[in-house]
Amino acid sequence: MRGAKPGERRGGRVKGVPNKTTADVKSAILKAFEKAGGVDYLAKIAEEDPKTFCALLGKVIPLQVTGDADNPIAVAFTFKLDRPKQS
Repeated sequence: MRGAKPGERRGGRVKGVPNKTTADVKSAILKAFEKAGGVDYLAKIAEEDPKTFCALLGKVIPLQVTGDADNPIAVAFTFKLDRPKQS
């Protein structure tokens, strides 16, 4: 670009403002989630398809969590799956 310094932004969206299409898709997904049953739907998926549910967890849980050395962060997850006994 003529007149622009290296790394200087000219025009376009303001940094941090989501793309309108991305925002619309996210909104549609959240509406579909609520229509499907919200938390109850996710609980059903966790019971019926734990592999899919765990893949979803991997997308939303941070990869690295840090805390204060004197006051570390403690995270505990408990899953209970009642599966029918096979004969």
